[in-house]
Amino acid sequence: MLEKALKGSPKYWGWLGFLLVLIGIGAACWVWQLTVGLKITGMNRDVSWGFYIAQFTYLVGVAASGVMIVLPYYFHHYKTFRHMVIFGEFMAIAAVVMCLGFIVVDIGQPQRMLNVLLHPTPNSILFWDMVVLNGYLFLNLLIGWICLEKDRLHLPHPKWLKPIIYTSIIWAFSIHTVTAFLYQGLPGRHYWLTAILAARFLASAFCSGPALLLLVVLITKRVTSFDPGREAIRTLAKIITYAMAVNVFFFLLEIFTAFYSNIPGHMHSMAYLFTGIHGHNGLVPWMWTATVFGLGSLALLVTPALRDNHSLLPWTLGILVIATWIDKGLGLLIGGFTPNPFEQVTVYWPTGPELLISLMVYATGALVLTVLYKIATEVKQDLEVSQKDEVPGPA
Repeated sequence: MLEKALKGSPKYWGWLGFLLVLIGIGAACWVWQLTVGLKITGMNRDVSWGFYIAQFTYLVGVAASGVMIVLPYYFHHYKTFRHMVIFGEFMAIAAVVMCLGFIVVDIGQPQRMLNVLLHPTPNSILFWDMVVLNGYLFLNLLIGWICLEKDRLHLPHPKWLKPIIYTSIIWAFSIHTVTAFLYQGLPGRHYWLTAILAARFLASAFCSGPALLLLVVLITKRVTSFDPGREAIRTLAKIITYAMAVNVFFFLLEIFTAFYSNIPGHMHSMAYLFTGIHGHNGLVPWMWTATVFGLGSLALLVTPALRDNHSLLPWTLGILVIATWIDKGLGLLIGGFTPNPFEQVTVYWPTGPELLISLMVYATGALVLTVLYKIATEVKQDLEVSQKDEVPGPA
């Protein structure tokens, strides 16, 4: 099926060329980082994780969110998702590729990753994070490719694949839970030290990931003849609505716990993000933008007439993705490190090279996603043509 990715319109090749240019620019900055070290980033002693790990955290949620398509289709036999399930699996593949890319650029010298394999430490959450991420990537590659190949050949999916699919569904929950454990296992960081953090991660993932998936599917529908079906779009929009409502509710629980109990460590991080501390208020406009966008997207989604409006839906999904990205891709990490345990504020903001290297990783993920979606849409379109050409036999 790979040959289907080698044929396309000038726009398709232009898009791939644009992504390759971005990858080249980011790669040059990464070579610079490998040469002089992580000092070209904005990270420091107090903020030892930065933009790279923040994006890793967000994208793990995008990868896990594919389960919101796979679970109804395989567990509940919701056949309406039959055309979308492969897109959920392929998006998970691209998201995990980006997750691994951000780990590579954050670790400094990439050869250090071999220490995880050469000197495994099962008592470390990082070790299990490596296991679940690579395992999830392998599962989605295996399931997605075999299912699509069988569809192309008009053959039923092999029975031995079903237990692997069920395993991948459970695995999807594990990858973001383990990522949450990386944060909430640090007792000196009050903003992360909450038992509900893993639940918040999953709720955020199950609204932002499907929103991004549906947005990409709607774009794919516009530029190709692929149509996932109006009912599938409507159902996925409902799933996004419920997940976003839970996500907002969980965040309000955190605010109540911090301020009603008057816990200084929890309050100071919240204050830094939303009002600023000692004149340090660089994140304040970002967090309030996320708040307005998040509540605005929820208001649009909970109204059935607005949610089912396909002209308005892409904009709703767009502001939801922006809101969750700011909250999880900026606020979560920086808020956990600021202020530090000594109540001092060390300002962190990603540098230009840091952003260009991140753009390289995102462009790599977009390239993988484009190629996989090109193959999937070509196969689905061929199936639709063959089904139309079938002539019914005699009664």
